[in-house]
Amino acid sequence: MAEPITARCEAKGLRMTGQRRIIAQVLEDSSDHPDVEELYARASALDAGISLATVYRTVKLFEEAGILDRLEFGDGRARYEDAERDHHDHLIDIQTGAVIEFVDPEIEALQEKIAAKLGYDLRGHRLELYGVPRKKR
Repeated sequence: MAEPITARCEAKGLRMTGQRRIIAQVLEDSSDHPDVEELYARASALDAGISLATVYRTVKLFEEAGILDRLEFGDGRARYEDAERDHHDHLIDIQTGAVIEFVDPEIEALQEKIAAKLGYDLRGHRLELYGVPRKKR
């Protein structure tokens, strides 16, 4: 389990205000890939004094510190997830925008094999698949 976002921020010397702590907690509690608007809705439900601008600034700060990963799935919205989550890939439903996380050992092995074949040691990767649900027969 990754160290809590707040602890990682403090370890990097970021000043953690009460509102930043709430935003960090909302991020930790998220099992999806929220954008800033969704983070704002969740955080402001906990503290009505949090502004959208505060959420934007905090997300940018966390991203620059390497705490969050910014994800762009082609829908014009930047989404975020904890940078220290276990590795996974994404399947994006282009009709609904739903994001499905998955891990497939065969895909992981194939990527390693391809990198080696091209003379590289793989240090990381990001895989995003885009699709539509199959029609049921």
